[in-house]
This record gives sequence, C-alpha cells and structure tokens, in this order.
Amino acid sequence: MDHGMVCVTGASGFLASWLIKRLLLSGYHVVGTVRDPGNDRKLAHLWNLEGAKERLRLVKAELTEEGSFDNAIMGCTGVFHMASPVLGHITDPREEIIKPAVNGTLNVLRSCKKNPSLRRVVLTSSSSTVRVRENFDPKVPLDESSWSSVELCEKLQIWYVLSKTMAEKAAWEFCNENGINLVTVIPSFVVGPSLPPTLCSTASDILGLLQGETERFKWHGRMGYVHIDDVARCHILVYEHEEAEGRYLCSSTVIDNDELVSVLSARYPTLTIPKRFEQLGRPYYEFNTTKIERLGFKFKTIQEMFDDCITSLVAQGHLSIP
Repeated sequence: MDHGMVCVTGASGFLASWLIKRLLLSGYHVVGTVRDPGNDRKLAHLWNLEGAKERLRLVKAELTEEGSFDNAIMGCTGVFHMASPVLGHITDPREEIIKPAVNGTLNVLRSCKKNPSLRRVVLTSSSSTVRVRENFDPKVPLDESSWSSVELCEKLQIWYVLSKTMAEKAAWEFCNENGINLVTVIPSFVVGPSLPPTLCSTASDILGLLQGETERFKWHGRMGYVHIDDVARCHILVYEHEEAEGRYLCSSTVIDNDELVSVLSARYPTLTIPKRFEQLGRPYYEFNTTKIERLGFKFKTIQEMFDDCITSLVAQGHLSIP
C-alpha cells in the first residue's frame, strides 16, 4: 500500500533510522535529511533497509541554515522532525544547545509552512520536557499537561532539558499562529537495537551500564524507559490517526536504577552489571500514558527492550556475553 511521501529530519540518527525502517515497511516514500548525503559509511545502514532502494531519498539539510529544508519538505504530506543539534564539548550552552534546538525547529517549521501538501507535522520531544518541576504530587502520575519548569532547568543548569522544553514550546507557538497541524511525541529513555554502527549517547550509556559503569547512569535516578520500536510505531500511529492531537507521552515503565539493575542482573548473570547505585534523592514519579493507549497502543516490557538491545550490541560486536 502506498502511503504517500513523508520527510524525516536527522535521518541517520538512532531513533530516526528506526522510524524510517518502519515507514518503509509500511509502504511510505521517505525523504530523509542528513548533513552529508555522500557519507556512505554513515548512511549504509539506511540503504540496507528493506524498500530503501525503491522508496528512500536522502537530501542535504543543515538545522542552522534558513530554508535548507525547503527542498526536502516540499511535496511531502507529513514531516517527522527528529533532528537535534549535535552535542560536543559545550562552552556556551545558550549559543550551542538552546539556540540551535529552537532555531532548528523553527527552520523546519518555516519550510513546512511553504508546503501546500502538508497534512501534519510530528515532532519528537522528550519526557524531560514533562518531569523537571518543583512541588508536584508524587501520587499523581505526570501526563501531557505537565511541563518542565524553565526556571528550574536554568537553576540546575540542565541545558539539554531546557533546549527540548523551549524547542517544543516554540513549535506549538509557531504552529498555532500559522495553522500547521502539529502533534508531539514525548518518549522517555529509548532502549533497543541500534541500526547505525556507531552508538549514539543513549546506546553507549546502556553499553556502559552492562559493562559495570555507574557514572552516566547514576544521573538517571528514577527514569522512564521505552522500546525504540514502540517510539517509531507511536510516531506513525499519531501521524495516521485523524483524531490525534496535542502531546503524547510514550513510555513503558518508570523504575529506579536499583530496580533496573536487579531485573537485568537476574536475566544476564554473566554481565558485570552494577549491583546498586548511590541514591540522588530524585522525586518519585510515574507517567500516565492512557492518552496513547486510548488509540489502541500497547507497550513492550522492560525485558523485551533490553533483550533486543543486548542482542543488537552483541551482533554489532560492541558487547560479548561470557
């Protein structure tokens, strides 16, 4: 079945690659934006996807260049905006993280505005835009009506969270003013197989945890987790579902680090998974995901996401199980 043409920004990324895989399997024609379409090593995993030779086109676009998404987006009925600024060593967070995240999002949306065929934009946000706040009742699960506090993010200097929150807010403002049909997907920490051969920070954090590192994971404290395939399927569901509107939390299970490592150690006794973590005193919270579940969505379990992730890490030679 031909579903028409959609654009995916930041096509070579961890999540975007998996979404493209799912879109191609569903019969879509996909235009993916990348920084360098000639980089065969970085893009080989996309060309190897089923349906890619027939229905995938990769074009050059830069988040920071005004108008650079015009060609990719023109003629598409849907746009999945997943590209986010590449984070290196940061000296000026406002200039290097926040501005590119907000301006990059607005850049993509300005190109969307020029496209008369556009039906809907799906923006990938993050559960960090929901959970960083003071004085919430831990007995009431957080839902789509919750927003992270900009002031608290600034005070704690959590620039990534601030960039995601401000970018999503800017998107809502722009789309409301310009009559663009926007839906946002708000995934928690994404776990699952990595199609790109080089691991993104999310996947390398998990690899570190499985190899006994506590440093990067200790900042999680309590965290929501979700299977990468669920996030991709959720994007397609809210794109295709006529009545879908607003924000959609996409998270399977919220658990503490200690609980997570005991589940993983029981399942993978030969891996050097840390036994416990120092407690950072993070507030207890749960997510209420009934909004996406009402569209008929069912989430995979924590075991499934880590099983699939570990199988992929072993297959790609990043991990060996004694």
